[in-house]
Amino acid sequence: MTSTVIVGGTGSLGLGIARNRATLGDHVVLTSRSADRAEKAARDIGGDTHGRALDLSDPHSIEGALSGLGPVDHLVLATAANDTSRNTLAEFNVDAAADSVTVKLIGFTETIRVVRERFTPSASIVVFGGLARNRPYPGSTMVTTFNAGVSGLVRTLALELAPIRINALHPGVVGDSSRWRDQPDHPAIARTPLGRLVTIAEIVDATDFLLTNTGVCAIDLMIDGGMRAS
Repeated sequence: MTSTVIVGGTGSLGLGIARNRATLGDHVVLTSRSADRAEKAARDIGGDTHGRALDLSDPHSIEGALSGLGPVDHLVLATAANDTSRNTLAEFNVDAAADSVTVKLIGFTETIRVVRERFTPSASIVVFGGLARNRPYPGSTMVTTFNAGVSGLVRTLALELAPIRINALHPGVVGDSSRWRDQPDHPAIARTPLGRLVTIAEIVDATDFLLTNTGVCAIDLMIDGGMRAS
């Protein structure tokens, strides 16, 4: 049986990935900062799905949170930063910036380190970044920076972890996610060649591609409906 661990498995994207992998028959472990939330999501999904508490903003706690984990075929790091609001240079919030960078870079790296000895020989990893890596906006300095950092992290870990595969997925604005589904006329629609925003199902499909295509390693996959071209 394939074993998949999804860090951030109760958010819109992570939950969609967890549901899909459970449907495929995987043993699924999903995490949230809240044990209750993780366990509820696992119960709702059903099958061989289990929830755990994991707080990436406290990297020293990660090893203990993942203790007892069995062999891992797929690891998905889908957690969003705790604060992705605009953080301008004029009103720079140091605490929010430090927390976000800790979650997305240090927390992700420590999770991979902890799971490393549990990876099966053909294991794969997908690390989530975001569109701000390529499309900065006023106040996105930290969001853009840590998403660019995800790309650097993937490239260097591809060498350290070889032959384990690792790739980055950078979603655009996901129209049916909890963050954006109540804003049907999002301004990004007009800048997208598709004429619509991307969907959770498309992010799930892209994640599966990166997890299972054995010829893909150390790439940045943008799922943004072509917005970068506009």
